[in-house]
Amino acid sequence: MEKLFEKLIGTWTLVELIEVPVDGGKITHPMGKNPKGLIMYNPDGYMSAQIMDTNRKNFHQEHWTNDTPKEYTQEGSTYLAYSGPFKTDDEKQLVSHTMYISLFPNWTGQTQNRIIIFKDGFLHLESEKPFTSNSRLVTHQLTWKRV
Repeated sequence: MEKLFEKLIGTWTLVELIEVPVDGGKITHPMGKNPKGLIMYNPDGYMSAQIMDTNRKNFHQEHWTNDTPKEYTQEGSTYLAYSGPFKTDDEKQLVSHTMYISLFPNWTGQTQNRIIIFKDGFLHLESEKPFTSNSRLVTHQLTWKRV
């Protein structure tokens, strides 16, 4: 039987990202209804994930060093990126992402677990622990398809 590590290897494109409230409330789309994203798992044990809201607005200039605080706020709230080592746990059906670098500085150095489900050719990743988003306790559920 193929191990999770081997099944993950490759590049996946994002199909859906939703926030599911633990209390059963309304599902939301934190990166819009049609987000773009890539997650890459390499055989050397490193991964990279990038997700963006497709409704992002361009900055007023071509070079990012001269932009406004409002533009930086929009940039940070509509893009998610991190990279680092990953490990799998076949028994628990988990992948652990350790953020060596991250757009969100608080995540740098953290390890976060994701529940893995392979179904109908898709990779489903779900945050293992709920977290607070917009004053609600939620989990992230992401669906990916192989590129």
